[in-house]
Amino acid sequence: MFDKLANIFRIPDLRKRVLFTLGLLAVYRLGGHIPTPGINADRLQQFFESNRGNFLGFVDLFSGGQLKRMTIFALGIMPYITSSIILQLLTVVYEPLAKLQKEGELGRKKITQWTRYLTVLLSAVQSFGIAISLQKSGDFVVHPGVGFVLMTMLTLTTGSAFIMWLGEQITERGIGNGMSLLIFAGIVSGLPRGVADLLEKVKNNTWGTLTAPAMILLVGVMILVVAFIVYVERSERRIPVQYAKRVVGRKVMGGQSTHLPLRVNAGGVMPVIFASSILTLPQMLGSLFQNNKVIGPILAALKWGEPLYTLMYAMGIIFFAYFYISIVFNPNEVADNMRKYGGFIPGIRPGKRTSDFINTVLTRITLVGALYLIIISFIPEWMITGIHLNHLPVWLGGRFFENFPNWMLNGLGVNFYFGGTSLLIVVGVAMDTVNQVEAQLIMRHYDGFTPKSGRIRGRRW
Repeated sequence: MFDKLANIFRIPDLRKRVLFTLGLLAVYRLGGHIPTPGINADRLQQFFESNRGNFLGFVDLFSGGQLKRMTIFALGIMPYITSSIILQLLTVVYEPLAKLQKEGELGRKKITQWTRYLTVLLSAVQSFGIAISLQKSGDFVVHPGVGFVLMTMLTLTTGSAFIMWLGEQITERGIGNGMSLLIFAGIVSGLPRGVADLLEKVKNNTWGTLTAPAMILLVGVMILVVAFIVYVERSERRIPVQYAKRVVGRKVMGGQSTHLPLRVNAGGVMPVIFASSILTLPQMLGSLFQNNKVIGPILAALKWGEPLYTLMYAMGIIFFAYFYISIVFNPNEVADNMRKYGGFIPGIRPGKRTSDFINTVLTRITLVGALYLIIISFIPEWMITGIHLNHLPVWLGGRFFENFPNWMLNGLGVNFYFGGTSLLIVVGVAMDTVNQVEAQLIMRHYDGFTPKSGRIRGRRW
């Protein structure tokens, strides 16, 4: 294994990409310790510590503790992700954007430029909401007023734009997906605190005689969840493909059997990130309109742990799972390429029938992948905060659920430093990055990390 890791630094281009990525991630973590001017950091951190089990703790986990300290990177990467979602949705419903996307590299650059502008706009709106909320919520601000609001907007918006630039640079000149790696770095930075907290609980015997067995059970469950995530992420539906023999000049081409691999979770962690970022916006703006008679109850119903939030989150994951796969995979194009090179699926006619068959299989396994994402995301969240079914209206049976056990309605109060969503992102991003590094190694005739990667041997002199 150490020899395989050393191979990364034997390839100049790969070594440069890996060091460049690590350098920018270090800059991202360094910026996460620069506070926003005018904030009472100690008072704000105490507030977050007391609300660690609710939505604020959930959002702070994704920012790597930067929201709790209100650093210049407190907004994180979420404004950019939200802007990307909005632009991608508009390319489906707005014809000029759809035509622009089909124009190739020039069109994609134009859409990327609009995404950056929208990111700055959303960052300004969110930073304004945060500044107003801090002023209204107590003694978090040293000198409240218009100056503090403008300074907070400028600081947080600039920080969000800089994070966007870091992510683009990692994607272009580093290794892996830049935006995903930034989220990965933010979550992983909380691991030392989580381990220290668990050791402190064991040392103080917090849960009595059950403390040690509970810790062993927690670690075991986490290992099983990681193994389950890895298993599903590597699962795929293989469609057999047969290529007919063709005579090209004096050579006989084709006549081989292969398969078309369709991943069960082709969207990876993106559906979860997209759904989370969409539902983050109402939470950020909740304090501005909580006293409004119309908007207030709607925002209250969208709080973390509420049934409407759970329903919207599940629907968002399913929607973005199908939406993402529709962007990255085109069954018609695959069927046309297959027919062009003399390939066919046994028992299925080439052309439209092949496209329909691939689309049907893809629809079914995407639903399975979306349900897997929902299960992994929801179980830890329900253990933290429960599902408040007793908050449903009377006509939906709210009173009926009041007799349910308290642990089901309000959770167990467990702090998951690596809950379902964060654990899914960490494992998924790590696997994608390792796969990219492994592809670079195999392409240059080196061993990969996995046993099945093999070694592509060059000519020996």
